[in-house]
Amino acid sequence: MRVLITGGAGFIGCNCAVDFLSRGHDVVVLDNLSRAGASDNLEWVRSRGEVGFIRADVRDAAAIERAVKDRAPDAVIHLAAQVAVTTSVVDPRTDFEINALGTLNVLEAARGADSPPVVLFSSTNKVYGALEDLRCEVRDGRHSCEISASGVSEARPLDFHSPYGCSKGAADQYVRDYARIYGLRTVVLRQSCIYGNRQFGIEEQGWLAWFILAALMGRPITVYGDGMQVRDVLEVSDLVRLYDLCIDGIDRVSGRILNVGGGPHNAISIGESLDLLEQVLGQEVARTYSDWRPGDQKIFISDNSEAERSLGWRPQVTVREGLQRLVEWIRPNLDLIGAKVS
Repeated sequence: MRVLITGGAGFIGCNCAVDFLSRGHDVVVLDNLSRAGASDNLEWVRSRGEVGFIRADVRDAAAIERAVKDRAPDAVIHLAAQVAVTTSVVDPRTDFEINALGTLNVLEAARGADSPPVVLFSSTNKVYGALEDLRCEVRDGRHSCEISASGVSEARPLDFHSPYGCSKGAADQYVRDYARIYGLRTVVLRQSCIYGNRQFGIEEQGWLAWFILAALMGRPITVYGDGMQVRDVLEVSDLVRLYDLCIDGIDRVSGRILNVGGGPHNAISIGESLDLLEQVLGQEVARTYSDWRPGDQKIFISDNSEAERSLGWRPQVTVREGLQRLVEWIRPNLDLIGAKVS
């Protein structure tokens, strides 16, 4: 199988590329290498196997069209994105052009191909907004809201909040509609708090990786909000496994939207994650608190039932195990990572 990964030198993209290489697939990475650590991630991928590389930006429609035409992929995994809510608030135009227009460019390139590829799109739980209609209370040191025991399902109404939520939400709906209107085989994956090796985390995005890096380097950690907000975190290897299942099972999930996160068993509050990190590192992790960020959810737990029913997928890596893996990658690479994100 030939696979084109946009944003393939990013954190998720490089893990995806190496996994697909290990399965014997032909892999092409498309990336503009603008993000910190991207060049290092690309070299890591190259060290693991023969991989094609196209330096291009998803905002360049002609470049994306050429990539799809020349490489004729069986599947496109579209991960290239502007990924931080805070950045979108500062510069909403660039956020829109990358996330919404960039996705349209990928869809149009796929639609115009002689043999249209499967398109997987990395969406976000931010399309559901701040969940402000849910009544929340503090229970056992974390926020608890009126959601089902299995979490937020795909039936939840959309409520884009922040420019990032709007741009990703618009792209999310375009990907869905290209399956309905043009018959493309697409899958939208609304992802929740992905973390893992090769993540050059910063304060604005990649918070678990940032917490570890900051703790090991003695940098201050700011918790925005009260620290009792809950997230279901998903280790990247579990996500990449789902990408593979989506492609193999495209006849079962084409045109579908799937919520993808750690689920109830991997739900943890921000404060609890720092407490767990103290245990894993064997040191105190100092923290300060600041105001809530725009559109921040007090709780989000993904209902993974549809992915499990359709593809037999469920998360396998526990929070402690995943956190330990990430520490084991960051610790020996501390100087490299710190220099990239400082």
